[in-house]
Amino acid sequence: MITQDWLTDAVLYIYALSLLFFVSDAASGNRSAKKVGTGLLVFVWILQGVFLLALLFDRLSVPSLTLKDYLFFVSWLLVSASFILNRLLRAELLVLLVNVVGFAVLALNLIELPKQNARLEPWEVARRLLIVHVSLITIAFAVLTIAAILGVMYLFLHQRLKAKKWTHVMSRMPSLEWIDQYAYRAGLIGVPLLLLSLSTGTVALLLDASPAKLLDEKVLLSFAAGALYVVYLIRRMASPDNGTKLAMWNLLGYALLVTGFFASSLSSFHQLL
Repeated sequence: MITQDWLTDAVLYIYALSLLFFVSDAASGNRSAKKVGTGLLVFVWILQGVFLLALLFDRLSVPSLTLKDYLFFVSWLLVSASFILNRLLRAELLVLLVNVVGFAVLALNLIELPKQNARLEPWEVARRLLIVHVSLITIAFAVLTIAAILGVMYLFLHQRLKAKKWTHVMSRMPSLEWIDQYAYRAGLIGVPLLLLSLSTGTVALLLDASPAKLLDEKVLLSFAAGALYVVYLIRRMASPDNGTKLAMWNLLGYALLVTGFFASSLSSFHQLL
């Protein structure tokens, strides 16, 4: 076993195997490999769902959240999003990349970190707001991860087209206009969710009479990421033709968001990560 949890091991092995079949399809157009990969991915999604349901029932009495639980949920959201993208958009390479990121997020469970529980203190209204804050920022992170993947795809395809270096991989990618459009749509969903999560977290701190915690490094980085994403959306609405710079703004906001998530050693906000 890689980990001490058989369910995590099973999900990791099956997830890795499904990605191998998806890569085979992306490289050679093997339709049979895609069907097998999709079937394995459905099984991964079911196993993750079983884990999350068990977690829900286990934590009803004492609300708490560990890093492992959080990463498992983000990975499940990314797998779910990949099914929706595959069904609605038929963007095969995007589906593959989303699942690669989902697998990487799940694999972070292998890292031995100090066991920190996100104990939700009995703040009455503040505690409930903090639950809403965690839920919103988790969904926002999953959506903005997809937007960031699209940003990377845009920069890669733009650079290749500019250099006139056509490859087989590029034939499996959508157009620059398509990538830019759907990155923008993902931003329109993810950014409001991020801002709502920050606002509920701020209100929870104020109700708990802890305004000084708003100067916490994690909080400041999250607000900075939100500000950059707002600039990205405004610039996208004002000048949609400047795709390269817009993709950079998108990725810069995501980089700050990820940095904030993993600033756990400096954070005193709620020690989620």
